[in-house]
Amino acid sequence: MELKQCINYLLTTAQHNIFQSLSNRLSQFDLTPVQYGVLDCIWKENATSPKQIAELLMLENSTVSGVLERMEKKMLIIRNISKEDRRYIQVELTDKGRDLEKDVVAVVKAFNQEVFSTMSAKEEEALKELLRKLALLDY
Repeated sequence: MELKQCINYLLTTAQHNIFQSLSNRLSQFDLTPVQYGVLDCIWKENATSPKQIAELLMLENSTVSGVLERMEKKMLIIRNISKEDRRYIQVELTDKGRDLEKDVVAVVKAFNQEVFSTMSAKEEEALKELLRKLALLDY
């Protein structure tokens, strides 16, 4: 099979392009796309534990732990460790993290509109449905 026809190549190059473009737009807030994802989990889903955030983002707990550590250094969140059970951590937004919501969500919304402007509404929905289908497959 020709490399440029391989599903892995197509998805990887598309994901890289989207990731880089979104990274550029979020850089004005000193955020990465993954950090935006964490904030979105807190803003919209009220996720307060690293485990909840990892599940929502479909990431490993260890990955989320590193992201949360970097976000805490940026003073976007606070990780509160339970005194009774040190394994339990509650994630809280700081004022800085909370104040970013409106502007960051607007930038991400505009970016999504820009990406999907190259497609018809029917193509957009078809792409989303196909990507969801691929994400749920267990090989």
